Amino acid sequence: MSDLLRWGLDLLRYLLRTLDWPLLGALLALMAVGLAVLYSAGGEALGARLVLAQGVRFGVGLAAMWALSRVTPVRLRAWTPGVFAVALVPLVLVLFIGTGKHGAHWIDLKFFYLQPSELLKIALPMMLAWYLHREPLPPGWRTTMVSALLIGLPTGLILLQPDFGTAMLVAASGVFGLYLAGLSWWWFITAGVLGGTAVGLVMFAPISWFSFLREYQQNRILTFRDPENDPLGAGWNILQSKIAIGGGGWTGKGWGQGSQSHLDYLPEHTTDFIFSVLSEEFGWVGVAVVLLLYLFVVGRCLWIAMDARDTYSRLVAGTLGMALFVYVIVNGGMVSGLLPVVGVPMPLLSYGGTSAVSLLAGLGLVMAVRAHRPVHGY
Repeated sequence: MSDLLRWGLDLLRYLLRTLDWPLLGALLALMAVGLAVLYSAGGEALGARLVLAQGVRFGVGLAAMWALSRVTPVRLRAWTPGVFAVALVPLVLVLFIGTGKHGAHWIDLKFFYLQPSELLKIALPMMLAWYLHREPLPPGWRTTMVSALLIGLPTGLILLQPDFGTAMLVAASGVFGLYLAGLSWWWFITAGVLGGTAVGLVMFAPISWFSFLREYQQNRILTFRDPENDPLGAGWNILQSKIAIGGGGWTGKGWGQGSQSHLDYLPEHTTDFIFSVLSEEFGWVGVAVVLLLYLFVVGRCLWIAMDARDTYSRLVAGTLGMALFVYVIVNGGMVSGLLPVVGVPMPLLSYGGTSAVSLLAGLGLVMAVRAHRPVHGY
């Protein structure tokens, strides 16, 4: 019996040896918080069902993480062009057969809804890292232009859905790849000037200048400028979110005691605005703990990237870590009124399948970089 037990333990260690336990521990803590807040947000009627469905998705994501952590970066690099090409197929199909509240964002596969844009949050960093791995660094003019085309193709397809928020996040992941590859600072200074100009236009230009946008997009700009302009209409979401965040105080009202979500004042409280539910029920202390967990995950990814032995591994791990940081900042800024509402979920807290699975799968790539790090370069 002792031999059988020893064999079982050896097999378990072999199967789990590629997992990065500090990173996995932080992710499990975030998932636990997400399920607890989701149960509360769903209430007695839906809470258990939402937790069960999300738990199954987490299970699928963890399985994908484990499977990808066992693949060597050399093999991942060889697979990358195919992965990128396959990820573009549903991104094109969704324009014709997709469904969504404001456009075509999801493909109904009957047993779950696939959001193709989420796949590019992994496929684009992989593809850019694959290309930059083959080129002399820092990137020159030609390399930068080719990289811009690789970034622009999926970004443009996502904009056609239209999904401006996800498109900008996918584009940002590509920009992070170029940054980590050592792109000259003048590119980023130029981008910063253009970005600052765009923010100025959004804040102060007449809304007639944005006639090319859809009505709901124009309303988001107006609401960002002044939520009180239409408190019972376009400004309702952000005003109720601010009330929820402010109502939590330092320690919160307690789990399951949030009035904004339980009295249905806060829309989308299980998806885009679930961070507001967390703030109301657990207060600033709870928010700080969750943000520290996110910060640890991002820092761990960057540490693994720094310790990587080849360009592909370094860019993939670093880009995925920095991209996660932006997702958290955008959702947090959105629910607190510091950024326009763009429909970006909070990683591992918001209810949703494709985003959770894709995030965990991406972090499986980061674990693969750590687990298969050679003593010498490839």
